[in-house]
Formats: sequence, C-alpha cells, structure tokens
Amino acid sequence: MLLLLFNFEVIGQETFKVMFYNLLNYPLEDAVPNREDDLEFILSDYQPDLFLVCELNNSTGANNVLSITKNAINSNFEMASFVPNTSDDLSGNQNDLQNLLYYDSTKFILEEEVIVPTDLRDFNVYKLQLNTIDQDTNPIELYIVVCHLKASNGTANQQRRFDMVVELNNYLNTLPSDANVLLGGDLNLYTASEPAFLLLILNTNNITFADPINRIGSWSNNPNFVDVFTQSTRTQTGFGGTTGGFDDRFDFIMTSENMLSTANITYVDDSYQVYGNNGLFSCWNRAINSSDCEIPGSPFSFEIRDALHNFSDHLPVTLSLEANVTLSLSNEEEITAQIKLEKSIISSELIMYIHSPNYFNQQLSVYNTLGQVVESFQTSSDQIQVFKTSNLGNGIYFIDFSQSNTKPLKFVISR
Repeated sequence: MLLLLFNFEVIGQETFKVMFYNLLNYPLEDAVPNREDDLEFILSDYQPDLFLVCELNNSTGANNVLSITKNAINSNFEMASFVPNTSDDLSGNQNDLQNLLYYDSTKFILEEEVIVPTDLRDFNVYKLQLNTIDQDTNPIELYIVVCHLKASNGTANQQRRFDMVVELNNYLNTLPSDANVLLGGDLNLYTASEPAFLLLILNTNNITFADPINRIGSWSNNPNFVDVFTQSTRTQTGFGGTTGGFDDRFDFIMTSENMLSTANITYVDDSYQVYGNNGLFSCWNRAINSSDCEIPGSPFSFEIRDALHNFSDHLPVTLSLEANVTLSLSNEEEITAQIKLEKSIISSELIMYIHSPNYFNQQLSVYNTLGQVVESFQTSSDQIQVFKTSNLGNGIYFIDFSQSNTKPLKFVISR
C-alpha cells in the first residue's frame, strides 16, 4: 500500500474535491440563529477545493461565506466577483438568489467570469485554469457552471426550466467541443424525462452533460432513489425553507461527457455523493437528523446531519476530480501538502498522512483553544499514522510539531 502511495505521488496525480450547496437564502433567512457555525462545521469536515453555491442573497453574505471557507478549509480561499444578476422572474425583481464560486487559489486560477442571461435566473460561468508548474505550455482549463432552475412542478414550470437550459446551451455552443465543463446547481427536476434534463444530456449537443452516478429515472418521492435525494432535510416548520422530509433529487453536479474518461481532468469513479445522505430507505420522508437516517457504520454521523438540517433545507452534492499534474506551490504550501489529516472531524482516532521524512520520529503537541498543551504524540517513520484521542473530550483542537515551523492543523472531536 505504501509503495502504491509513493508511486501515486511520483507521477504527480492530484485530486480536487468539489461541493455544490443551496445555502437557503443566506444570510436573509435567519430562523436558525448562528447557522454560520453549522456551515463551518460542514466545510471543515468535507474540505472542498471548489465550493459552488446558490441562494446567496447579497455581498455581505458572500463575504461572510468567504471568511468561513478561509477559516474552515484554508486561508488561500478566494471568491469570484459577486454580481447581482437576474435571479427571479421579471415581476418581482428582488434578485436575491445569486450564485457564486469559492476556490482554493493555490490550485486554481480564475481566468474569466461570464453571465448567461435568462428571463428568470441567470447562469454564472467561471473559467478556471489549474495552477500547475507547466501551465504556460500545457494549460488545463475547467469551466464551472453554477445555476438555479425554476422551482415547482407543473407543465409551465417545466417549460421555464427548459427555456433556461436552451439559453445555457446557446452559450455552450461557443466553447470548444472538447472543453471540460462542470455544472452544479439546484435543478428542481422531478424526473429525468423533463425537457430540461433531456436537453442537458442530448448527445448531439456541442457539450453533452452526464450524470456521473448514472441514477437516471423518476426521482420525486420514489424511495428507490433515496441515495440521491437532496431535499428536504426538514419535516417541521419554523426553520425556514421547505418541509415535508427527504423525498426529492433537486441538486446535481454534472460533468461534460469527456470528463468521465478522456479529458485531462476527469471524474474520480464512485466519488459522487450526496453529503449527509446515508442512503437508507428508512430515511424516506424523514428529517435528515432523524435516527431513521443512520445505522451503525453509516458514514454520516448525527452531528453532521444535524448541522445540515439546521443550515439548509437542501443537502450538498460532492464529487472528486483528478488530473496528472504537479501543482505550483509556495514553500509554505509545500510543507502543508506534506502533512495532512485524513479527516478534521473525528470521534476516536486521528489519522495523519506524512509525505516527508522530515516529520518522521518527531513529537506532536495537541493544543486546546486556549493554547494549552493537552496531549502529546510521537510520530514513527510510517506514511500513515494513527493516534488515539480517547483522552480528549469533545471540542476543537490544534496539532503541531513541537520543533518545526509548520502551521497547526485544526481538528474537531465529536462523539
């Protein structure tokens, strides 16, 4: 296993984690107090490199989320321009349901921002380039589309969703046919037979999208698709958003077909996941923090599902991308890349990956939020190291090498 890890690094393969999330009218929706703490908890656990959002209300909210990403993920996060484009129908013109992209600026360079207008909600398109050591001679580009299609069932709403996708398709016709395109959005689709979805996956398009998890069907209120349900996380009123329990697949990340196999940045097989969804039939029509939504061994704990329940009526969608590249990192970032935690939210074991012998056989100190040393560990010469945290209670901690200049790594114990 260690030999495989070594070979994996030699060829320079990098993995990038993507999350799309409907933020539920942030920050104007204030029925749940301090829900920023829930978002920070969620992002600390998943650690995306690209964070795509919709239902962002204003520039204040945009900057708040940027601060949260910097604190929860890393200080190198940046955001695209917050542009209050058209985001509702022409009769209201509130325009407070905006889309935005947040990204790790050490891994991605934002090259272009495009607004694709519709009469309801505009599409935001962001052209990124990987920050690689050979980006001048071998650029790898990725287009990110963030969107929020018309809500509600019925023929008229289906037609409006289709009309919006027509406008997107007209823009996509201007791109090279081999462009790498990722689409993240609240599509509000009830079935794969809707005209909007059929147009997205039409194989005669210049850019044809694919559902990476290949779960095509009639999703709405169909428990056979509970593993891809994203809405609603709630069954009771008073939290804002929609109630009714877990019964719809509205949120998607789709990729251009070439990104499933032939592109220079591709989808990682089996990485697509609805974050917080344990895939249980018993969770159908329940609140996501219900005991019916977890069994022993489920990947998503009550603490994670409760934070998701409190923050939004949607669950995020996640996947990973990979490329055979070497990133261009500063000295500080190279040090950070050599020491990583498998997870930043744990219950009993802290697993650390050490990719440099400089950090073998060293003392590790664990600090509480007051800066007090509460535990010490000794590293070995293994690349994967496991430390027991049974002596530590629930809370936020920082771990650092006692004799080095490394930046402390934050982790949370939640049992």
